[in-house]
Amino acid sequence: MSVEEVKIGVYVCHCGKNIAGVIDPRKIAEFASKLPGVVVARDYPYMCSEPGQALIEKDIRELRVNRVVVAACSPRMHEPTFQGVLARAGLNPYLLEMVNLREHVTWVHGDDPEAAEVKAKELVSAGVERVARLEPLETERIEVVQNALVIGGGIAGIRAALNLANAGFKVYLVEREPSIGGKMAKLDKTFPTLDCSQCILTPLMVDVANHSNISLYTYSEVESVEGSPGNFLVKIRLKPTYVDWSKCVGCGICIEKCPSRVPDEFDEGLRQRKAIYIQFPQAVPRKAVIDPDACFYLTKGVCRVCERVCPAGAIDFEQEPRYIELKVGTIIVAVGFDLYNPVKLYEYGYGRYKNVITGLQLERLSSAGGPTGGKIVRPSDRKIPKTVAIVLCAGSRDKAHLEYCCRIGCMAGLKHAYYIKTSIPDAKVFICYTDMRSFGKGYEEFYSRIRSMEDVYFVRGRPMEIFELPDGTLQMDVYDQNSNRMLKIEADLIVLEVGVVPPKGFEELRKKLKIPTSPEGWGLELHPKLKPVEITTDGIYLAGFIQGPKDIPDAVAHGGAAAAAAITFMSKGYIESEPYIAEVNEELCSGCGICVPMCPYDAISIVEREGRRIAKVDITKCKGCGACAGACPSGAMQQRHFKDSQLMPEIVALARGI
Repeated sequence: MSVEEVKIGVYVCHCGKNIAGVIDPRKIAEFASKLPGVVVARDYPYMCSEPGQALIEKDIRELRVNRVVVAACSPRMHEPTFQGVLARAGLNPYLLEMVNLREHVTWVHGDDPEAAEVKAKELVSAGVERVARLEPLETERIEVVQNALVIGGGIAGIRAALNLANAGFKVYLVEREPSIGGKMAKLDKTFPTLDCSQCILTPLMVDVANHSNISLYTYSEVESVEGSPGNFLVKIRLKPTYVDWSKCVGCGICIEKCPSRVPDEFDEGLRQRKAIYIQFPQAVPRKAVIDPDACFYLTKGVCRVCERVCPAGAIDFEQEPRYIELKVGTIIVAVGFDLYNPVKLYEYGYGRYKNVITGLQLERLSSAGGPTGGKIVRPSDRKIPKTVAIVLCAGSRDKAHLEYCCRIGCMAGLKHAYYIKTSIPDAKVFICYTDMRSFGKGYEEFYSRIRSMEDVYFVRGRPMEIFELPDGTLQMDVYDQNSNRMLKIEADLIVLEVGVVPPKGFEELRKKLKIPTSPEGWGLELHPKLKPVEITTDGIYLAGFIQGPKDIPDAVAHGGAAAAAAITFMSKGYIESEPYIAEVNEELCSGCGICVPMCPYDAISIVEREGRRIAKVDITKCKGCGACAGACPSGAMQQRHFKDSQLMPEIVALARGI
C-alpha cells in the first residue's frame, strides 16, 4: 500500500485532566484532521475506556481507516490495549502509532500551555508521517518448555515454587545456601501478629522437599543461562558438600566430634559452628555440609575425624563441583536481600563495640533455637541489659549511605521492643526514629500497642555518635524533635535497624539473565503498577524483596504473582515472537560482524551463505532494541517497525514544525 492510499484516524485522549488540564484536545484533533492522509480525528475524555475503544473500532469498520494514531499517554501503559482494538476490528495491530502527550507534553510543560499546544501538534504531525509508512507485521509461534526454574529459596521463592508445582508444572528450585528458608528462617516472630516464624515457614519448606513436581537443588548456583524466552537452557553448579547426601541421615555425630570452629553465619556471628555443620535444626534438607575454608583436612591436610566417626560412611573428601543442565520455559528470580554493612556506619560503633548489634542479631538472641536459647543478653558479658536503645533508619534514608526506606525497619524496631519488654519486663527501651511508618494491615494497631507499653520511650531523632564507657555502657546524644530537647541516653545494648541492599552475587546473576536494575540496584520491573513482576525479557520474573524492599506478606503475594505470570506464560504451550526484530538486507550486508558484539541478547551471528559472510538474526532471541541497526555501517541491518524509511519522515516533520 502506498502512502497515498492510507486512511489515517487520529484519536486524542483527554486523560482526565492529565492532558486536558493543560491543552485543549479538541484543538489538537481539529489540527490533525487537516493533515495529509487523515480521514477522521476525534477527541474523547478516556480513549482507553470501552466507549473510547469502540470509537476507533467503528471508524476502522465504517470509514475503512487503515492506520491509527492515538495521542494519549505512554505506550508502555496502553500500546497493547490499542493494538487489541485494531486486531478486533480486523486491522493488523502494528499499524498503530502512539503519541505521548502526557509524559512528553503536559506533564513537563504544564506551566506553559501555549508552548505545550505547539509541541503537541508537532508530535501528532510527526506521528501521522510515521504511521503512513508503517507495514503490517506478523509473529511466529514458538513452543514453550513446560518447566520452571525458581532461583532463591526464601519465602517468596518457596511460595512461587509451590504455586507452580500445584498448578501441575515441573519446578526446579535452586538455593545457594545448604537449606531453603532465607532470612525468614532467622526470625523469631513476625509482625504484627507475632506468629512464630518457624511455625509458618517450616511446613512450607517440608512441602517443597516432598512435592513430586519440585526438584530441590540447595548449595547450588546458576552458572550460565542460554536460549530464549520459553526455551532457556540453564547450567547449575552444585557445590561440593564433601558429604554424600544420599547416605547422610543428619545424626550430628560428625558435628559433635569436629574440632574446628568458625563464626556461625546463620546466628549472625553470635556463636560458633563447626567446620562440618547443619545450617539450622529445621534445615531442609537436613544434611551436613563441610566448609572447605574451615576444615582442617581441606586446608591443612590433617584431621578427618568426621570421616572416622560417621556411622553411615557419608563423608566424601573427593567431591568436586558438579554441573547439570535444565531446560525451562520460565525463570523466577527470588534471591532476597542483604543487610547494609553496619560497619560503614562508623559513628554507631558497630564492629568496635560488642554491645552494638543489628536487629537480625537480636532476632537470633530472641529465638529459642538461637545462641542463648531465647535469652536476650549483652554479647560482651552475657549480662541481661536493663536499658536498650533501638535505632531506626540505620543507614536508610541517608544521602551518605542509602537514600531509600528499607520498609521493614520501623515495624521490626517495634517488634524488637516487644521482645525486650516481654523477656525483660523491667527494662527501659528507647526507640529513636525519623518517621514511624506503620503502613500495612494491622501495623498501626501494633504501633499503638507498643507505644502504650510502660517504659518504652519514643525519641524522634537520630543519634549523633555512640561512645562506649569503661564499664561497657553505651552513651549517645539524640536531639528529640518532639520535646525540642537534647537527650543523653545511656544503654546497655543498642540495636541498629539496618538498611537493606541487593544480595551478594545478584550483580553477576542479573548480567546472566539480563535483568535491568533501578538506580539503587534492585531488579527493575516492566511497569510498577501494571506489570510489577515482569521484566524486559519475556519469561523471566521477579519475586519478593529483589524487586524492591517489602515485608513478608508483600513478598509472599509477590511470589504468588510471579508464579501466576509464569503459569500464564507457559499455559498456552507457545509464545509469539517479538514483532520488532532486526532483519538483514543480504544484498547490502558485507559480513563485517560489527553488529554481533553490539547485540545484548546474543541474537546475531555471522554465517556463510553462497560463499559470502552475512549476518543472521535469531528471531527467538532478538528483542528489537535496535543496537545492531544503529551500528551497521552499510544500513543492511534494519529493525522492523523502526526502519529508516519510517523514522526519517517523522524526524523531518519535527524539524519542519507547524
